[in-house]
Amino acid sequence: MDRLQGKTAVITGGSTGIGFATAQRFVAEGAFVYIFGRRQAELDKAVAALGPKARGVQGDISKLTDLDRLFAQVREEKGSIDVLFANAGGGTLAPLGQITPEQYAETFDINVKGTLFTVQKALPLLKSGSAIILNGSTTGVKGTAAFSVYSASKAALRNFARSWALDLKGTGIRVNVLSPGATETPGLNGVAELSGAADALRAQLIEQTALGRIGDASETAAVALFLASDDSSFMTGSEVFVDGGAAQV
Repeated sequence: MDRLQGKTAVITGGSTGIGFATAQRFVAEGAFVYIFGRRQAELDKAVAALGPKARGVQGDISKLTDLDRLFAQVREEKGSIDVLFANAGGGTLAPLGQITPEQYAETFDINVKGTLFTVQKALPLLKSGSAIILNGSTTGVKGTAAFSVYSASKAALRNFARSWALDLKGTGIRVNVLSPGATETPGLNGVAELSGAADALRAQLIEQTALGRIGDASETAAVALFLASDDSSFMTGSEVFVDGGAAQV
């Protein structure tokens, strides 16, 4: 249980869901973890659960000044970053014909712009051997009704990883995409409620999954640990799916 011993990790969207489960796993493996999120109460609750090897920083990844403040604190307290998990993201349901400029802007500001500048602003703190993980989605490679804007934003992250792997050639910094399928998180529950047919949507997601169930956030966190650790030292520009087979068969 020491694959991240002595390392510093930053996880955006780290107070709940996959981000929090990953923070728990990273701390258990020896890392000091910064979790970044918009809601102070949720951050305080998460840090209390994670213990003394975690720090919460409040902010929004779509606001560049908030990112500057996050990485200034990390620089002052730790000096460098070994693992960056750009996990924060979100989206809402809207079929073609009902998509608004506001919905598009909000989704791309968080998922695309926010992820881009999270990584770019962290770059001076990353060193050879560091790992960048982008949180993608099965929707990035599949058609999904009423979810095209979110899906397109996640497809953009897949190309970010491919292109950044080339930009980072020679630095020793790796960048990979972790793409979950349907996972038991507050985000999934929120989308299900917005659909107006939560039970039907959950049943559909289960039916589309070869393993016949919705995943647990801890299962995605286990793969995040793999991508963060030296176990994946010869991987960059790759995408790893944790989706119960939903986008594979």
